[in-house]
Amino acid sequence: MSAVEDRIGALGLTVPAPRAPAFSYVPLTQSGRIIFLAGQIPLTSSGEIMHAGHVGNGGVSLEAAREAAVQCCLNGLAQAKAHLGSLDRITRVLKVTGYVQAKPDFYDVPKVIDGASEFLMKAFGDAGKHARTSIGVATLPLQAPVEVEIVLEVDSANL
Repeated sequence: MSAVEDRIGALGLTVPAPRAPAFSYVPLTQSGRIIFLAGQIPLTSSGEIMHAGHVGNGGVSLEAAREAAVQCCLNGLAQAKAHLGSLDRITRVLKVTGYVQAKPDFYDVPKVIDGASEFLMKAFGDAGKHARTSIGVATLPLQAPVEVEIVLEVDSANL
């Protein structure tokens, strides 16, 4: 197990097995030392969407949406691990883009994506500090409350 996975385990979480894409895309692309992960939704190990629905005001709670954002990150890291062999090859989290399926009067979209950002900083330490965009949207695939894209920098092994 990698040092990154040890830190994730200390949070009471595990990196799941990677899932095949549900639609017509690849899970990631790599150009040099940069990996672009496809947007990840909060699918659980059983294939269910965690906390499906719109966030806010009688829908999915802020805390549940933050939890879903963490699951998105775990799913993305599963893809990275499958590609790289070890999460310890990640040298930096460069950018996170988070989409929140929000009710029209929900204005705490950045607080939802803070769940992903805080998790990545705990998992990677200073290397987890990143640039970020958070966007509220009307719909997401499969009624996911959150979708997260991550851009990573990796070591130069096997380039």
